[in-house]
Amino acid sequence: MPARRPGRGDRGQVAIEFVGTVPLILLLVAAVWECVLIGYAFSLAGNAADEAARAAAVGRSCHEAAAEHISEAWGMKADCVLSGDIYRSTVTLKIPVLHPGLNFGGITATGGAAKEKE
Repeated sequence: MPARRPGRGDRGQVAIEFVGTVPLILLLVAAVWECVLIGYAFSLAGNAADEAARAAAVGRSCHEAAAEHISEAWGMKADCVLSGDIYRSTVTLKIPVLHPGLNFGGITATGGAAKEKE
């Protein structure tokens, strides 16, 4: 029976574990990035809805005001209606998948502003 050399039984184990965990780490990074993009989309939609409502209240174009800080990759749709003395705006953005150009679903935000006196 050949003699075993001490300390050589686990040789290469770290490399195998690293190769096995890299896909899991990359998947986790992608999931965190997706959460960041969804949060950013909510922030953009809310701000755009507020901007659109304020613009409509002073007689400007609601869609132009909403689209001022949002690129076309987000697939924005904006709508403003007068409800009593309040302009209500609704902005919808498509939910990005790892990049704003790859979209699915939608995020809707609403805003409101009081009508300015004429």
